[in-house]
Order: sequence, then structure tokens, then C-alpha cells
Amino acid sequence: MCLTEEKGQGAASRQHVAVMLDEVVGFVRALNPLTIVDLTVGMGGHAAALLRATNAHLIGIDRDAAALAAAAVNLAPFGPRVTLRQADFSGFEAVLDQCGIPCVGAIVADLGMSSFALNDADRGFSFRLDGPLDMRMDRGQQLRAYDVVNEETEAELARIIHEYGEEHASRRIARAIVEARRRRPLETTGELSGLVENVLGRRRGGIHPATRTFQALRIAVNRELESLDALLDRGPARLRKGGRMIVLAYHSLEDRPVKQRFRELVRDGSFTAVTRKAMRPGEAESAENPRARSARLRCIERVVQ
Repeated sequence: MCLTEEKGQGAASRQHVAVMLDEVVGFVRALNPLTIVDLTVGMGGHAAALLRATNAHLIGIDRDAAALAAAAVNLAPFGPRVTLRQADFSGFEAVLDQCGIPCVGAIVADLGMSSFALNDADRGFSFRLDGPLDMRMDRGQQLRAYDVVNEETEAELARIIHEYGEEHASRRIARAIVEARRRRPLETTGELSGLVENVLGRRRGGIHPATRTFQALRIAVNRELESLDALLDRGPARLRKGGRMIVLAYHSLEDRPVKQRFRELVRDGSFTAVTRKAMRPGEAESAENPRARSARLRCIERVVQ
């Protein structure tokens, strides 16, 4: 769910680079867990490092079938130590139950948008690449960004863009979308990006004017915040005593509920805070991988079973 897109950043723009890898591995390696769940395994960046650093069995979950196929190739050297399943991370309990695993030693969730999908124009996630208005992480689901843009009411579009994109000009953008689709449906990312840019204008520096609108549509299409709420509600209960939950968030809509839930768990005495406040990537990592700049890592550890 990275908020920004960068261009011209070499390898970091062509493939997904695991964010805050050393920190994630350090928090997990200290536990020597028997089982790790990577809830957003993507292409396997964090997973491969965790498997190298421990002797654990890793269960990798992702909604994106294409990413899972790539992960299967990248994690093949670890053989039977890896189990991959396609699912939304809110449904990870069903995956654990299918595997006969009641509790795990570590849960890792990197909520960032994978470059693997972002850089595929046909997936429709990027305002920099012209493609269909899709934005589905799971391409088996029916709802697309096209459906939201062309079928929702002006009021609902404004709500989505304001609530999920934190875009102050949401009403103006929604009005422009409705006016444009009266002539013909908006079908491509290029059309929508251009429309938003015409509404807001293009400023020197800063984020692209369509950034917040595209974020909002992607969150709405994939019900990302609902999935996060479900994970935060039920995920901690599947940790064994001494187990840790690590979440990487990329904007306040993600980080706020993580912070609040972790504080609740610490207050009731069942967990302790491994990170007293959100950790941020170092200067070197932010310079090498600009998409890491907004990352915020939080970690808690279960102290009472």
C-alpha cells in the first residue's frame, strides 16, 4: 500500500525490494520460531531471508496468484520448509487450520504494494502506466476499479476518495469523474490520471496529483482496511507465548489501527511492545529504495498464553 510511486530508480523500480529486511529478520531470528506466517509473501523477499536466518517452516499467503507463482520459484530451494497458499490475509486462520497448526512463532505482514503488480500495466494499479482500470489483487474477484469509477454515485465516489485517499479535493474529483463518464465510460488508468491532473493541476515536486485517488480506489476495490481490521482482531490470538507479530504499514490509514490495536494488547498485559514506537527505514535504505521511505514497522510479543 505504498502511497508513492517513483520512477527512474533502477532495480528498485523494476522489482519488489523487501523493506526493512534486516529489522524484520532480526526480530524473528531472535525467537528461533518453529513456524512463521508471512501473510503478504509476494515474490518471497522477506520469506527467503527469514528461511535463511532460521530453521522454521514458513507458510506464505498472498491474494495475488501471479506473485505466488513467482514466490514458488524463488523459494523452491527451501523445499518442504515452505507452504504457499492463495488467500486474503484476513483468512489466514483457515489456512493454519488446514495445515493443522494452532499457534505460530511469528506473523509478518508487509502491507506495502508490491512492485511486481505495480509495474504491470495490465493490472491497472499505476497512474504512471496506461492500462485497464482494474486494481484487483485477486483477479478472481469481480469488482474492479472500472466498476467503482463508472457505477458509484458522485457522493460515494467523493466518500471513497476522501476516506481512503485522504484527498481534500475529493468532491471536485468525483464531480469531474461523473461528468466525464456521462460522455463515455472511463476505461484506462491514463484517462483517470489525466482527469485528476486536470482537476488539481500539476505541481513541481511532491506526489503526483492522482496518487491519493488511485490509493483510494485500490483500497476500496480490495477491501484492504476491512482485511487489516480482521487480521488485527484475530491474528494475535494465533501466536504462541513468546511469539511476535510484525506489521509494516505505509500510511496513516494502515498504521493508525495497528498502533491502536497493539497498544490495547500491551495494556491488557497479554503482550509487550518490542518496538516502543514505529521504526523507520534508515537513510541508506530510503535512498536506495525510495518506496521504503514511508514504511513504519511495529512489533509486539506475546507474554501470556
